[in-house]
Amino acid sequence: MKILVDADACPKNVLNIIIELQDEYLFKLVTVSSFKHNISLPEHVMVDDEPQAADMAIVNRTTKGDIVVTGDWGLASLVLGKGASAISPSGYIYKQGKIEFMLEERHIKAKIRRGGGRTRGPAARSANDDENFKRSLIKLMEKYKDKI
Repeated sequence: MKILVDADACPKNVLNIIIELQDEYLFKLVTVSSFKHNISLPEHVMVDDEPQAADMAIVNRTTKGDIVVTGDWGLASLVLGKGASAISPSGYIYKQGKIEFMLEERHIKAKIRRGGGRTRGPAARSANDDENFKRSLIKLMEKYKDKI
């Protein structure tokens, strides 16, 4: 098992939590971001800043049983289809049955914005989000720990 991080938009606290847990759970950590981000980790993949370049690099490296950390619902859908798990930086574990609804919601909101309407953005990040993320990530790692 490996954990792949969509590091283009990953909060530093989340990345620090993952690194902290790496010592205990001994998983392979792969971060992926465009060259515009300065990330100094052993398994960092740098991609061009083209749209979706980091997402495609993550999808291509993901295998069944991996965990992907991303806030991108489209990327989460793709990795779920490969038999991997996906978790948001706030600790939400994406589920196959719910992701279609989420993508439909994203499409509807994009139509509203294209028409000049306004939609809400994400809530401000809190310390509670860090706790939820850590708890949910441990839950996923425990599920797959025999594959580490």
